[in-house]
Amino acid sequence: MKKTMFTTVITISILFTHLQSFSQLSSSKIDSLMQEAITKLKVAGAAIAVVKDGKVIHMKGYGVSSIDTKQSTTEFTSFQIASNSKAFTTAALSILVDEGKIKWDDKVKNYIPEFKMYNEYVTDNFTIVDLLTHRSGLALGAGDLTFIPDGADFTVKDITTIFQHFKPVSAFRTKYNYDNLLYIIAGEIVKRASKMSFEDFIQKRIFQPLQMHNSFIGDSLINEVKNLATPHSTATGTLKTINRFNIGMIGPAGGIYSNVDDMSKWMIMQLNKGKYGNDLKSTLFSSANSAKMWTIQTVLPNYVSERYNTHFNGYGLGWQLNDVKGNLVAMHTGGLPGMLSQVTLVTDLKLGIVVLTNTESGGGSLAFAVSRAITDSYFGLDDAHWIDNRARNLTKNVNTTDEATKRIWEKVDSLKHIKIKNEDYIGMYEDRWFGKMEIFMKEKQIWIKSLRSPKLNGPMYFYNTNTFAIKWEYQDMNCDAFATFTFTEKGKVQSFNMKGISPSIDFSFDFGDLNLIRVR
Repeated sequence: MKKTMFTTVITISILFTHLQSFSQLSSSKIDSLMQEAITKLKVAGAAIAVVKDGKVIHMKGYGVSSIDTKQSTTEFTSFQIASNSKAFTTAALSILVDEGKIKWDDKVKNYIPEFKMYNEYVTDNFTIVDLLTHRSGLALGAGDLTFIPDGADFTVKDITTIFQHFKPVSAFRTKYNYDNLLYIIAGEIVKRASKMSFEDFIQKRIFQPLQMHNSFIGDSLINEVKNLATPHSTATGTLKTINRFNIGMIGPAGGIYSNVDDMSKWMIMQLNKGKYGNDLKSTLFSSANSAKMWTIQTVLPNYVSERYNTHFNGYGLGWQLNDVKGNLVAMHTGGLPGMLSQVTLVTDLKLGIVVLTNTESGGGSLAFAVSRAITDSYFGLDDAHWIDNRARNLTKNVNTTDEATKRIWEKVDSLKHIKIKNEDYIGMYEDRWFGKMEIFMKEKQIWIKSLRSPKLNGPMYFYNTNTFAIKWEYQDMNCDAFATFTFTEKGKVQSFNMKGISPSIDFSFDFGDLNLIRVR
């Protein structure tokens, strides 16, 4: 009897300790987690908000907005949220659907007659939903060179007809390949259907009702922001500030500035399926359209995970969707040079997490690790030490990338003594959608420049028989490239193609989509 009672007490004690280790993270625990992540992942600044059952349970900024000014990051610090803007675009379209001004299956050409895809059938059948679901048949990041690096002169008018010049890599609606430009077209649908600019629509129909008073689109208001996060990079091995990315035309795809205080209101509305306000009597969009946005449109490969017991994975309308321990999770990340963000909504638990950071590349690792640690605690899972895991992976990836690019530039340096007939390459070349690039001599060095994207200019160095390595003057991102030339039978240079040098180059540098033919 005594032995049985003793064993029962021990069992209960062990079970209690076990349950304690699975407890949901408190505000103080989240605070400690963020402090640890900032240090281990070498992030200048970050901010987080966690909401549960319609209330904010933790909201705070960490580190600095800029290592130069030392201004502290707070919950009101404004960050570029990048591709987390896409969910605002789908919300805007949802409002228009509710008002009967558009239908999800409407053809794009009905609103934008000049819209053209790569063949007539796809053009005629491309719907509003197709704009939002990354299933166009085009390659990953097709056409992103129109806006990255920033400062190019492409406009929305250019984008409406640019897709006809790309070769599809898969059949229409059969494969997921992430796309930014089609969200710009979605923003144009908002403009034409509402008779209001996309920026004004988001401001008046979403930001103002939700009282997101410190959120805006584009760069016009940045001078009025009291605490604006400066982007940082560790690409050179040390933490340094870089230039802020100019939003230009990409507002619907990635142009929103916000802070975690405002984003907490956005998450609470989303978790309440479009309802907002103290009594939830106001509606931004219908529950039917909330369900539409959180319904998989494009299926993604499911990853086998005993830890999370995941059964499906896919993309909805501006949200990536999967299930974790029987709970629907809607999530999205965002990235611009030196700015990374992540929004995670566990819809069944009414749990939302937003993390905004100002450092590349540790910021993405921080957002992932902290968000995963918090959600794990709600799923009753043990501590997986996500911060240490991400730190190890980050170091490994950086070392691998650095080693690969280092070998290439060492080879370039070893070949500088080789004499090349530079005049064979000098001339004007043109791609059907990207426009002209010129190769010319500058201070006894052969150079290349884009006429439409002025930051893409820099010296070219011999690499092998018909290939040069380009060191762009733009170094805010790791995007140096190879240019490989083709020749006529008579040995005259007739064209060249490009590809990134770094194995981890951002997919938006879609150099592989260029075919530059000599025109002079």
